[in-house]
Amino acid sequence: MKTHLILTAAAVALALSGCGSKTETPADTTSVAGDETAAPAAATPSAMLASSTIAANLAAAPDHKSLAAAVTQAGLGQTLSETGPFTLFAPTDAAFAQVPPVTRDGWMRPAQKDVLAGVLKYHVVPGKLTAADLAASIAEGGGKAVLKTADGQDLTATKSGDAILLTSASGNKATVTQADAAQSNGVVHVVDAVLLPKM
Repeated sequence: MKTHLILTAAAVALALSGCGSKTETPADTTSVAGDETAAPAAATPSAMLASSTIAANLAAAPDHKSLAAAVTQAGLGQTLSETGPFTLFAPTDAAFAQVPPVTRDGWMRPAQKDVLAGVLKYHVVPGKLTAADLAASIAEGGGKAVLKTADGQDLTATKSGDAILLTSASGNKATVTQADAAQSNGVVHVVDAVLLPKM
């Protein structure tokens, strides 16, 4: 038991060191506030189908292989196939690549299934929140909106220019780079970092 706690603490520490705070909005960030100069339709998040569930779309998405594998390993595929609705902040493969390999590999071990599930549930908010909903909540909250994730922790949304910036309970940040990929059981917003809950 003591060894398990030490390994978990080490994994979290490594993850936090590898997923540092982002303070700048990437130049290729697509506006989520209806900007007419947004990226062309070809840049839709992973060409996801509105008629498919979040789980099915992740399994077929070329830029979400790491997330799809993690969802399967954590046993969350069934949950993300249910009616929902859910809002998923989906880290890309490039976002997962920012996490130190030892941490990523550790998350995928059967002994760390609960830790991995906690990290993934932190990216899910019950209900369907579009980019417009998020922007409205941020405005109503005086510049920030506190979202309750599926694991019961808070996730803070703010604006960074036209983009939505998410700050995790552990302090790391992710920017929504592509928003509003409609799913049959909710909506997906693509993010550029893996958000880390408090463990």
